[in-house]
Amino acid sequence: MPVFIDQLGASHAFQTTPKRIISLVPSQTELLYELGLEESIIGITKFCVHPFHFKSTKKIVGGTKKVHFEKIRLLKPDIIICNKEENTPEIVATLQEIATVWVTNIITIEDNLEMIAQFGKLFNKRTEAQKWTDKIEFAYQDFQQFVKVIPVKKVAYFIWKNPYMVAGSDNFINEMLKLNHFENIYDNNPRVSGRYPEVIIQKMRIQGDPEIVFLSSEPYPFKEEDAFEIGRNTHHAKMVFVDGEMFSWYGSRILKAFDYFKKLHNRL
Repeated sequence: MPVFIDQLGASHAFQTTPKRIISLVPSQTELLYELGLEESIIGITKFCVHPFHFKSTKKIVGGTKKVHFEKIRLLKPDIIICNKEENTPEIVATLQEIATVWVTNIITIEDNLEMIAQFGKLFNKRTEAQKWTDKIEFAYQDFQQFVKVIPVKKVAYFIWKNPYMVAGSDNFINEMLKLNHFENIYDNNPRVSGRYPEVIIQKMRIQGDPEIVFLSSEPYPFKEEDAFEIGRNTHHAKMVFVDGEMFSWYGSRILKAFDYFKKLHNRL
């Protein structure tokens, strides 16, 4: 019986390739679709917006932090795909009473490539997975050459309001910022700690004083009035609205992100 190990080090044995998949992570739902597993996906979250038609063809089983366990149970999945950051340990523990739970842990691009390769083996989609890793690796190397001559700029990346929250240390967004030569003022900041810390915008100048403030489109949809409120607490930082999917979605979405980042740099 084949044994597979997920990114938390947990071992999973399957007599046959899992055929009934529930995905509780939007970016991973998109990846599973791109690997040719549309027919095997039986349940998704309300935040799984790519591909668009899934919202009408797949069973919605809740969100990422609140799921309907009975709906999941009735679907009789072979495997449930979760993520360490997106889904809570309590959710994972309850789901393990229903079916095998595979948990990913994505911080870096290398973690992402590992996940794609693992899905290729797990779902017998090795050829498709290799095509995606090849395309991503090529685009990654190309972007590294592009960004090599771009000077480093100090930035803050806002993800939420009431309270204001930013991308801090040890997360995929921060890795994407570093890749783009953006120095995140809240990365390993002695005044503000955590992966997604709450911040007081009136203290931004003494906590790093960014040159650019990114306002993400998700999970909170920032507006012009938010940009004005945050901006007046900086020394004339440039306020830039960005597509949150490009900074926070891993899986296959990152291939589109590299082109998006190039266009973003041309705008700055």
